[in-house]
Amino acid sequence: MRAAARPAVLAAAGFAGAGIMTVELAAVRLLAPHFGSSTTVWTNVIGVVLVSLAVGYVLGARLSTSADPRRHLVRILLGAAVWLIVLPFVAPAVGAALRPDEVALHSALPLFTWGSLAGSLILFAAPIAVLGAAGPLAVELVQRTGVEHAGTAGGWCLGVSTTGSLVGTFATTHLLVPGLGLRATFFVAAGLLVVAAALLAATRRTPASIATAAVLIGLTIVGSLPPSPPEVGDGLTLVAWTESPYTQVRVVERAAEPNDPTGALRFLQVGEVSDSYQSAWQSKPGLLPDGYYYNDFVLPFWWDRTLGAGHPRVLFVGLGAGTGWRVLTGAAPADVRPTGVGIEIDPEVVRLGREHLDLDHPDLEVYAGADARSALRTLEGSFDVIVVDAYAHQFEIPEHLATVEFFGELVERCRPGGWIVSNAAGFGLDDPVVEALAGTLAVALGSEVLALRVPFSRNITLFARVGSPVVTPESEDFVPMQADLARSAQMRCLPGSWRLFGPIDDPLTDDDGFMARLQIESLRRAGASVRAALP
Repeated sequence: MRAAARPAVLAAAGFAGAGIMTVELAAVRLLAPHFGSSTTVWTNVIGVVLVSLAVGYVLGARLSTSADPRRHLVRILLGAAVWLIVLPFVAPAVGAALRPDEVALHSALPLFTWGSLAGSLILFAAPIAVLGAAGPLAVELVQRTGVEHAGTAGGWCLGVSTTGSLVGTFATTHLLVPGLGLRATFFVAAGLLVVAAALLAATRRTPASIATAAVLIGLTIVGSLPPSPPEVGDGLTLVAWTESPYTQVRVVERAAEPNDPTGALRFLQVGEVSDSYQSAWQSKPGLLPDGYYYNDFVLPFWWDRTLGAGHPRVLFVGLGAGTGWRVLTGAAPADVRPTGVGIEIDPEVVRLGREHLDLDHPDLEVYAGADARSALRTLEGSFDVIVVDAYAHQFEIPEHLATVEFFGELVERCRPGGWIVSNAAGFGLDDPVVEALAGTLAVALGSEVLALRVPFSRNITLFARVGSPVVTPESEDFVPMQADLARSAQMRCLPGSWRLFGPIDDPLTDDDGFMARLQIESLRRAGASVRAALP
């Protein structure tokens, strides 16, 4: 093999490394709408990638002893390119088959664990194994170009491959996905593999190989055409959608039903399927219909009419598209004029919120693209109310936003007599996630935390107060002087609708949060409870 072919071989090694990292980083995004993006899902994806790479290395080692390793490398690159082109189209079908929408959340625990593993194997094992085989073949080909030592050939290939992996890592996360979208990201990776295959084929000057590469280049160009809009649930209309640095974000609308005073509702969905949503909107600011936990965020302003002397400062940790702020500005007492600060990690959520959910407001300052905890440390001043609503995929809670250290930082930023309100997903007041969150918040606060079940919902709202006892349903001040809020509050006075939590002995910490384990236990208990209730 001529030395002139060496750059083409090294390019193949580099592009293969970039392709591996693109698949690994984008894999969870393909699975997230069905299985979430928890530590379990990431572990399954990384595990499948490592096993597949090991298989690929062995396969490449066997193929490298053939008379023409270059032919095998060209085929490997083209085969992987075809798989990457197909992958975004087959992933939704695989996810839907492994976790059907009709499966209730409390019954889906095995699907989150084993379904995501099966999905990873089906979708990603083959392309990663094939790309892994490219490494040994490239080393063999470089040595056959006249390099005297195998170590030298291996060092060159590993260096170029690692550089390609590094470029693929940063390009996928910071450029391709947010700039082009998920599907186009896979097409770009496929295109690079095709280019590498074409360069290798050209060194052989075999018409059949060159023609095959040309066909694959054509397929890549066709596949890079603008993607079709995502499918939405029954009764919903797609308003807008985009790919963010984190996931797919879309706005859908549910038309108003006859004689329904609420009117049309819009929902912002962040990598979710079925009827799950991250933010909700109606044309008029104020309370949403029953079952929306956002309505609880306004309760402290009715419980404490002196809060902020009529001009409270409110912080939203996890602003989303501003649902909590719109509820607050429309349902707070008439003499309350809040100013707000909102932190939202996904800038595309903020953009769609501004364009389609009336997020912009002169009294609301928005910080987009920043993690809530790191942004919290850069904010100036203190707050009268801090709202925590930074959870995703129906049940996932970021571990660093559920620890005693994090809640301690919130307490430090909250004025004496101020409130910390947190949304918590759980299957009841005895849910392990709810107990751990409330108990950990109580440790940071040094006093009791009130948990209220949200009617017609799987949400629990936690209320904590800095330096003062929390209002409870036993207090005469618990039911607000506002008709809709009063009706909702009266429902919470019923037995089993509320609970006080004190500090616990083993709070969640930055060192050992256990949130992922608690979420799995929550799903397991809920499923067992439902099965036990069946005849």
